[in-house]
Amino acid sequence: MRIAVFDLDGTITRRDTLWPYLRGWARRHPRADFWPRASCAAAGFARDRDRGRLKSRLIRIAMGGAARRDVAAWTAGYVASLGDAELCPGALEAIARHRAAGDRLVLLSASVDLYVPDIGRRFGFDETICTTVAWDGDRLDGALTSENRRGVEKRRCVESLRGSHPALRAVAYANAASDFPHFEAVDEAVLVNAGPSLRRQAEARGYRTAEWRNKTPAAPVHSA
Repeated sequence: MRIAVFDLDGTITRRDTLWPYLRGWARRHPRADFWPRASCAAAGFARDRDRGRLKSRLIRIAMGGAARRDVAAWTAGYVASLGDAELCPGALEAIARHRAAGDRLVLLSASVDLYVPDIGRRFGFDETICTTVAWDGDRLDGALTSENRRGVEKRRCVESLRGSHPALRAVAYANAASDFPHFEAVDEAVLVNAGPSLRRQAEARGYRTAEWRNKTPAAPVHSA
């Protein structure tokens, strides 16, 4: 038995999930100032490069004040709608192989707990770790209540996870250079869906690479 840690955006899904989630909500619950304010938030990110701040601002612009029951209903529909066009077949096969091997499946994402836990449940993950957001009673606030689970924060999460399961070896799958810090905290790392330059960087660090968007993962799972 091992711990198998999967990133979400660009690893299981073909692209980012937060913006489609927010844009879909905005289309169903239109606000006159959504697009101008979202553009201002994007301009702010271009200046300060603070992804956590951008995430919180966009959630508040699109969904701030939304009722919990309405968010839950939208989330259920959004997660159910993720199909072949959005999902990487190689990721689904890898998840299935780890599950069959009896490994502990962990979904680790910088995306938010408005919907990531629902995705984790849909695909049979044992545990989900993601960025969390605030509620004001029954209404969505949108402020982040955790660190943005990206980069070195992802590494901290993996180290904590491994501390809870010290006897288990760990493998991680992710798609970006920002995932290299948490790759350093596992026994085996696999960079997926990356371009040639990033693949070379990963291979130079001793990480395996695989293409999951259009074909089966490159290597079998060996449980230990």
